[in-house]
Amino acid sequence: MKKDSMSKFISLILRHHPEAAYIELDEHGWADVDKLIKGIKRTGKKMNMELLEEIVRTDNKQRYSFNEDKTRIRANQGHSISVDVGLKEQEPPVFLYHGTAVGFYQRIQEQGLKPMRRLYVHLSKDVETAVNVGKRHGKPIVLKIHSGDMYRDGQTFYLSENGVWLTKNVAPKYFEQINI
Repeated sequence: MKKDSMSKFISLILRHHPEAAYIELDEHGWADVDKLIKGIKRTGKKMNMELLEEIVRTDNKQRYSFNEDKTRIRANQGHSISVDVGLKEQEPPVFLYHGTAVGFYQRIQEQGLKPMRRLYVHLSKDVETAVNVGKRHGKPIVLKIHSGDMYRDGQTFYLSENGVWLTKNVAPKYFEQINI
């Protein structure tokens, strides 16, 4: 299995389905590294500590973190299962961005941005990242989020360890489509 495919499999395990590798996550999303490696091997895939360290180190989205002694690992954000990764509330910049695909825009205009199968809506600090996210879903569009106004109106924001801004939802009055 290629490194990218293995990274996606680890993402599936640590964000959504720990049972896919016969493991459990604690209440903060941490998995025991030895059990994760053994669990992945039980699925017939090759895994060892060196490969796991390389995946964590080279992941361009910085999806994963080890604890200090590398005995535990977790996804930094993006969970669909209820875990508390210790996010702290932070005041966001005046504007954030959300990338999506043209095919979803009408529903988003009507209902706003919702976390869907995740715990939070993911927002980026720059247009380029939002465009790249949107491309994963089809022809991309970018929404400019008036996050400063949202925050002043009482909306809570969190900044994950890998720089992704998170919030529970974004009402239609707080965003506009921008030209990319």
